[in-house]
Amino acid sequence: MFPTFRLSMTWLHTWFGLVLGYVLIVVFFFGSLSVFDREIDRWAIPQTRFAPQPMPSFDAMLAPIFQRMKPEVDELDAARQRVGGPLPATMPPLNWAAYTTHRDPVLAMYAEYAVTNNPNDPDDHVHGHVTIDPRNGQLLPDDQLKIGSEFFYPMHIGLNLTWKDLGYWIVGLAALAMLAALVSGIVIHRRIFREFFTFRPRKHIQRSTLDLHNLTGVVALPFHFFFALTGLTIFAGMYLPVSETMLKPQAQAAAIAEAKSKGLAFKPAGVAAPLASVDAMVREAKRLWAARGMPGEVGYLYVNHVGDRNSYVSLFRAGSDRVTLVGQAIHFEGTTGRVLYEEPPRSVVSSINDFLTGLHLQHFEHWLLRWFYVFGGLAGCVCIATGFIFFVEKRKRQHAKAGTGGARWADAFATATVTGMLIATLAILVANRLLPAELPARGDWEKAIFWGVWVAAFAHAAWRSASVRIARVSTAWFEQCCVVAALALVAVLSNWVTTGDHLIKTVANGYWPVAGFDLVLLAVGAIATTAAVSLARRQRALPMIQRANDEPMSSNDRGTANA
Repeated sequence: MFPTFRLSMTWLHTWFGLVLGYVLIVVFFFGSLSVFDREIDRWAIPQTRFAPQPMPSFDAMLAPIFQRMKPEVDELDAARQRVGGPLPATMPPLNWAAYTTHRDPVLAMYAEYAVTNNPNDPDDHVHGHVTIDPRNGQLLPDDQLKIGSEFFYPMHIGLNLTWKDLGYWIVGLAALAMLAALVSGIVIHRRIFREFFTFRPRKHIQRSTLDLHNLTGVVALPFHFFFALTGLTIFAGMYLPVSETMLKPQAQAAAIAEAKSKGLAFKPAGVAAPLASVDAMVREAKRLWAARGMPGEVGYLYVNHVGDRNSYVSLFRAGSDRVTLVGQAIHFEGTTGRVLYEEPPRSVVSSINDFLTGLHLQHFEHWLLRWFYVFGGLAGCVCIATGFIFFVEKRKRQHAKAGTGGARWADAFATATVTGMLIATLAILVANRLLPAELPARGDWEKAIFWGVWVAAFAHAAWRSASVRIARVSTAWFEQCCVVAALALVAVLSNWVTTGDHLIKTVANGYWPVAGFDLVLLAVGAIATTAAVSLARRQRALPMIQRANDEPMSSNDRGTANA
């Protein structure tokens, strides 16, 4: 037990922040990158470097592509294991979907197919997806990794750990710990207003890092609290899946009743019927939206019960001018094209949920606010990183005298999580530009390079942090900052060499998805260079009294330190 409530909050803040801070800084960093995930995709896939396009014609372009689509190979392999034998020769499509945003030049298309011979699950299904150039319908190569939306964004929400959704649960636990750390931090730092204006960069490391930790924590406190809370809210259905477990019959009955109230068929009729002109439905949807005073384009198109008499088409208005993702859905009868149901204004509870979800995922069209999101996320990274450094600096002398390695390993994990994560991120970008375009499974190679480089960065940090055991400064920080600076420059140059899209060209043409990302990479290189110079200067300027105190300890305790 602790003698005071404040001391108990200090313990909670310290250890929750240390143990789960390694997860939180990853979530913050890749969340910041995910704000511009579509733009990073443009940088990573040069074939997609053109202006955003509206939803193309379904009748002329999308329908033939949907008909040629096939299930994913890995999903077929998993389905064979579920069935326990061969799959049916043909798997009819259940539904089709197409999705785009105001930032997407390309169009993502999805399909779901029925697995009709699974005796344990009559509703078993598999999926297929393609990405096309909506100007001509050309398919983009399947093995090209959309680094922003298919790697950085999943890293933010689930650490790219898909086994039993383990990553989502780890991130959820870290978000809960973050809320506790924020509240305990407020209790610890009672003079919040003063700390808002306190930063002494010329003081010793422990003092300056604590000032920066407090400053970034206070400045972005509302941002951090809001996004931790809304992140948990968005995935509440995964953490508490009552509709798929205890209340599954009730949830099924509610879904059937809701579909019936809207005039939408919940199940297919089992009678084949052709699909009416979807383009005509799109024109009617646009007319109805304009009549409501909210003209717009289709952002999401969904065809349910494909090829069946009960088919219906749902068109959702692109919501770039709203906080919510998509909305104002209109449902059409698939065989005739008549309007079945227009979604009314949402209830208060649903509107609040949509607002919070949309504000967290920020697909709306507001570039200044988007940059505020980036700065808020990076402020969280700085807050956590300075917390790591303060923890080590406060304890490394005590641990060195005791002959324990706690501070050393905390420093090694901190280095690998901060600069090591940057190195791995830049490495996947460099690999994206330098790997041969015809390399089989190119995206898998890029992912392997990312994880391999990150493991190597941790090994380097663990090796070079040995000096922390004798209360010295680890040289891993300096060395990895140098690597970050070099890789950032290599990434910009490799984009120029492999695509011809150098900064002068992209800025002159106003193509900011690529120009902006190159500028950010150069800024990262400049910051890493400045940090490396500062670390080298601090190392050279260690006070003589510290050297005098360190030398006897390092000589007398050398055997313990090397143990």
